[in-house]
Amino acid sequence: MMTADLRALIRDIPDFPQPGVLFRDVTPLLKNAAAFNAALDAMQAYVATWAPTVIVGIESRGFLFGAPLASRLGLPFVPIRKPGKLPAAHMSIEYALEYGEGQLDIHSDALSAGDSVVIVDDLLATGGTAVGAAKLVELLGARVAGLAFLIELKGLEGRKRLQAYDVFALLDYA
Repeated sequence: MMTADLRALIRDIPDFPQPGVLFRDVTPLLKNAAAFNAALDAMQAYVATWAPTVIVGIESRGFLFGAPLASRLGLPFVPIRKPGKLPAAHMSIEYALEYGEGQLDIHSDALSAGDSVVIVDDLLATGGTAVGAAKLVELLGARVAGLAFLIELKGLEGRKRLQAYDVFALLDYA
């Protein structure tokens, strides 16, 4: 399946979550098993080149792509969660969002020094969430091998905030 076919399954929702924002909805792609598998195949092929030892997914849509990638690669999956969702000791970081501020948490024992981590999410917009996730990974002593996204919104220039890292996006929009 070509990226044009995958792109056709991304639904545009104007004025969501607030007026002036064009939301890229991945649920039609997820609903199409062949398309979802094709997207995972392409992401897996690229992520494997980084030789990660752990896949980290950012809540919540990063779980949809990160967990299957980890399973396909035979690697552990570690979730980065929103506040109040982790039951054991955790580390937190605050970060800038496109529409305000947020916080991310990771279990304190989720990663170790020497781990080579690929961070996965569905969408790269301004890069604030991805930067926060990378900082959490590094605070635990692990190394960020790369960041992988299904979609990149190039006009929001999130990749600029991630210049210190390798970044892959399967689809991009201006």
